[in-house]
Amino acid sequence: MMDRFFSNAANKVAHMAGLPLTFAGCCLVVVVWGFSGPAFHFSDTWQLIINTGTTIVTFRMVFLIQNTQNRDGAAIQAKLDELIRVSEGQNRFIGIEHLTEAEVEEIRETCEKAARRHDEKIAEMAARKAMATKRATKKKAA
Repeated sequence: MMDRFFSNAANKVAHMAGLPLTFAGCCLVVVVWGFSGPAFHFSDTWQLIINTGTTIVTFRMVFLIQNTQNRDGAAIQAKLDELIRVSEGQNRFIGIEHLTEAEVEEIRETCEKAARRHDEKIAEMAARKAMATKRATKKKAA
């Protein structure tokens, strides 16, 4: 129950935080605060209001947005895992997000090497095909 409430609240806040209107509203608050400075004689209390307000908002937003990002990342990972599972991809890649950074880097390098070998193989096949076409064209011309 609490998880669902928090997830819904985090999604709504994260969505609203990304809206241009929200940004404009925050800018307006800062402008109003700035213009109110002379009325408060630029006092320590006047400065403390904006510092405290922005700190509280930032502190809360970090947790809400991180929660949203964690769920989005987990959902994308689950979707990718399912695509790997049902395709010709190798199932050994499912769950690699739980490995250490060094282990993931090793797998990435292995995949890059395999991709380069594949590209070289394709290029070699294309060159052979071009040579065969060239020979066939010469035979027809002769």
